[in-house]
Amino acid sequence: MSKDILKVAGYEFSSRLIIGTGKYKDYAQNAAALEASGADMVTVAVRRVNISNPDEPMLVDFIDPKKVTYLPNTAGCFTGEDAVRTLRLAKEAGGWNLVKLEVLSDPKHLYPDMEETMRAADLLIKDGFDVMVYCSDDPVFARKLEELGCAAIMPLGAPIGSGLGIQNPVNIRLIVEQSKVPVIVDAGVGTASDAAIAMELGCDGVLMNTAIAEAKDPIQMAVAMKHAVIAGREAYLAGRMPRKKYADPSSPLAGLI
Repeated sequence: MSKDILKVAGYEFSSRLIIGTGKYKDYAQNAAALEASGADMVTVAVRRVNISNPDEPMLVDFIDPKKVTYLPNTAGCFTGEDAVRTLRLAKEAGGWNLVKLEVLSDPKHLYPDMEETMRAADLLIKDGFDVMVYCSDDPVFARKLEELGCAAIMPLGAPIGSGLGIQNPVNIRLIVEQSKVPVIVDAGVGTASDAAIAMELGCDGVLMNTAIAEAKDPIQMAVAMKHAVIAGREAYLAGRMPRKKYADPSSPLAGLI
């Protein structure tokens, strides 16, 4: 597994788990969870996380952007213009080119507005960004986003922060089968088994925030998620046994004494 590298737009990551930087008690707890998870990429909500104001606690003082890849995202953006503006500012502030795009449609369910997402993705790609894109679990939109030039497709497992797990494994599998770029489940993971299921479906990675940050013990949950992603990936690569309608004895019945 040491050579099983996640590759996104020329970047290479040893871990297939990506964690967020929101909802933690403080940045110190966030940094401890990151270390426990083994992840080498964190999402950063540019509009919510302090990365530039020295008068307040700064994320960069706890998680070194020289050692961990920062993935600026557009959390809280509800229009394509807001999303594009946010990521252009992030590029100016930190030089970040690999970004996560999300354009939300409604504060209640936080599903992506796919028309705005497509429009923003097109603008960002033309600007030279490497775009990892949060999207609905719709194979048609996933294909269109890949055709636009997105570097990774990130279908939701369930609504953001819901912890409901993978609600539509059929569509996730269809997206995986048709995609030539990495597919990373983004949103909805609640516990380790959800992460393992995503990986067993053939996903290239899992992104999560609330599942770790709002666990009773975030550090222990981060460890669980690390092992779940590894186990799910190994199971997918191994190839599971076929499902059968009836029992099939582990030991042959013929030749019994």
